[in-house]
Amino acid sequence: MTDRHGRSKTGNRDRWLFGWALGYAAVGASSLVVPLYAIELGANALFVGLIAATAAFAGAPGAVLWGRLAARAKRRRPFILVALVATAGALFLTATVSSPAAVLVANALLWFVVAAAAPVLNLIVVEGVPSKDWDRRFGVLNHYQGYGWLGGLVVGAVWSALAPRLFGLDALAVQRRFLVAAAVAAALGAVLVRVWYPERSTLSARRFARVSASIRRQSGLVGRSVRAVPYGPSRLYWALQSLDLDDLRARMSPELLRYLAAATLFFVGFSVFFGPLPAYLVGSGRSADEVFALFVLSSLGSAVSYAKVGAFAARHDPRHLQAGALATRGLAFPAVAVVGTQFAALAALVTLGATFLVIGVTWAVIAVTATGMVTRLAPDRIRGEALGAYTALSSLGGGVGSALGGFVADAAGYVAAFGLAGVVVGCALVVVVLTGGRGVAAGEQSLAD
Repeated sequence: MTDRHGRSKTGNRDRWLFGWALGYAAVGASSLVVPLYAIELGANALFVGLIAATAAFAGAPGAVLWGRLAARAKRRRPFILVALVATAGALFLTATVSSPAAVLVANALLWFVVAAAAPVLNLIVVEGVPSKDWDRRFGVLNHYQGYGWLGGLVVGAVWSALAPRLFGLDALAVQRRFLVAAAVAAALGAVLVRVWYPERSTLSARRFARVSASIRRQSGLVGRSVRAVPYGPSRLYWALQSLDLDDLRARMSPELLRYLAAATLFFVGFSVFFGPLPAYLVGSGRSADEVFALFVLSSLGSAVSYAKVGAFAARHDPRHLQAGALATRGLAFPAVAVVGTQFAALAALVTLGATFLVIGVTWAVIAVTATGMVTRLAPDRIRGEALGAYTALSSLGGGVGSALGGFVADAAGYVAAFGLAGVVVGCALVVVVLTGGRGVAAGEQSLAD
């Protein structure tokens, strides 16, 4: 699409996404800095798990509230600007507090405002675009967000490694200064959005509501575009908007219900592991820059695998691929605890790096195949609602698992917590295997019809 001078209208219109990506980089970096900061302030594994759980749950009310407000408003830019400015404020507030409880509250505020922008962002990027091109536009949005998130983690790793050596700062000072820098980045993102975002939306409030309803009906399309985020606020918002669980359950096949139960279980298991993970890594002697590097490896493993997994899953039984990925994770989670406590420092770091890379690749496999399996198991008439149920249940499992993992780690130790994560994922694997090929084949027949 070009203007009368031959310039790309879409390219010019998307410039403001650089500003949003800058803010998302600040959020991505803070997603790991915040638990590390809380640990420096005295937080235990239970509290770190609670921080992750509240972040998972805090976004839903913000997204619902702003989604309704945006549907009535004539302008969209103020919502993005307020989100970025509030993100900057929440990060700066986090840098000034001195207790884990205050960190939890500030982090919940951060995710409330980040999530609030999610429904508005999804609708902005499809403004004036035919529905057949929505996948491409959601891909553009998540391209900016994904690289912003990964870039934030990389910068955090570099800063954590160099700042103590260059400036002689202790860990607390390093994290506080980084949070302030992240706040400045989010504020700069707001400036870029203010300069580059079009003055007025061409999408009326009535059409905004109509497009919103269309996205809810095609909630799987949104879910596919944000696979990198297991239980992010955008996914949870659209899922909650489209669900009537009692009616949906009555119309679901036993195979689909069984698979949704399995998905809930494996997301609980994932979060039992990831919730207290930062506290474990610090407690086992890993420095902040090493923790960042491990998470970067996991994100990189996922990022480079999505396309390859999608192509491979198109030629093979996705149920078998997912079962293999779940089995690998079920073994990898407790192995992380053993490696950190039994191996020498350098050997532990190298082995952990390889394990995190594998964990990242397995997430790509699970994320790609899970959406496809729900799509194939659900009849056409309830496919959108089934995908919404999968998204909502994965978000619920993520929040519950984070809190559970922190509790078990604090009460019985990390070996017990990560072992429990492996057991829960193993139980989910059994349910996935029992959701045999007959149900998937039936769903594929429904697709063909």
